[in-house]
Amino acid sequence: TLFSSMNALFPHSPLCLSKGTGDVWWRQEHDIETPHGVLHVTMRGVPKGNRPVILTYHDIGLNHKSCFNTLFNYEDMQEITQHFAVVHVDAPGQQEAAPPFPSGYRYPTMDELAEMLPSVMTQVNSVIGIGVGAGAYILSRFALNNPTLVEGLVLINVDPCAEGWIDWAASKLSGWTSNLVDIVMAHHFSTDELTENQELIQTYRLHIAQDINQDNLALFCGSYQYRRDLEIERPIVGLNEDTVNTLTCPALLVVGDTSPAVEAVVECNSRLNPTKTTLLKMADCGGLPQVVQPGKLAEAFKYFEQSVRLCGCASACSMTEMTAALEVRCTESHFLFRVGVIKKKKNSVFLPGVLFFSTQNCLMMQSLCGKTQSAYLNSPPGFYSHSSTKKKTKTFLSETLT
Repeated sequence: TLFSSMNALFPHSPLCLSKGTGDVWWRQEHDIETPHGVLHVTMRGVPKGNRPVILTYHDIGLNHKSCFNTLFNYEDMQEITQHFAVVHVDAPGQQEAAPPFPSGYRYPTMDELAEMLPSVMTQVNSVIGIGVGAGAYILSRFALNNPTLVEGLVLINVDPCAEGWIDWAASKLSGWTSNLVDIVMAHHFSTDELTENQELIQTYRLHIAQDINQDNLALFCGSYQYRRDLEIERPIVGLNEDTVNTLTCPALLVVGDTSPAVEAVVECNSRLNPTKTTLLKMADCGGLPQVVQPGKLAEAFKYFEQSVRLCGCASACSMTEMTAALEVRCTESHFLFRVGVIKKKKNSVFLPGVLFFSTQNCLMMQSLCGKTQSAYLNSPPGFYSHSSTKKKTKTFLSETLT
């Protein structure tokens, strides 16, 4: 069921279930000193060879457990994380049973929260980041400051702009403290979701109101409210790829189709390199895709992680040489084309060809699927069916990866 993997996330919730086969024996919690204060960090597993570590950062009103446990306890995700160490970061004062900050404490800015992360990586070569909302912004800023440390980013509900939801919500609601929970709920969920999914809404409302220190939460919200614009812009091929300020690592942008963050995520997508960015808009999903659709997100992460490693191979050889090395085992067969991945339906053979959301891909999709470029660009990411021959598929992979 939807909440079967929510391992006692919320002690006040009627949805609490017995703890399953867990990871207690290989989980370590640490308080790490940084230039801007102490970070509470939970590590699961140990770094494995040259593999990157998965680094997570949660959104406001949540901590690493309430934000990510449903996803990481999902069976398909556990199969993936067997091969990676995972580091969960809790923003200052947001972890379980966090003590209140002393009077006069100045909470770190969003820039400073990003500057705290290198202290977590003293024994880590690189990371694949997974961030939600405020956490996605922090990881983006961290990647902009430290591009060599980040191999890829999964950014859920990311907002690259300086002015966000708090300004709007504050103008609608009077009284900051008394309405803090309502403001945070409006950040996570759309109006329809707040009225239709009562079980989920009640669970998170109780968690935000009772499990998170309200004074600490207000400080974190204030830091997010006064964030700077990421000041990223889409590079122009052949003109400013090496000088423009943008993410240099592959990025998977994720948003639910009814999320309040849809416009912000689309705006972020418009500012990133289209050859390195995939936009995944999840159907039948609201503001917490990692909770409501953990299976779909785990599958997307699996293909994204494979694409990151594929891009890593590309650094040692030309894209043309890499394309020539791809083995396409098919004759007359049915394929499913999705933004971000090609997957062979018959016998479930994965073809390691990564489709990025770009104009070139749309032109190729037009010839294969009969969709116009504008229709494909304006349609949500999803599956597009087509009966293809081996020759067409090889041509498609070659033109996509070059």
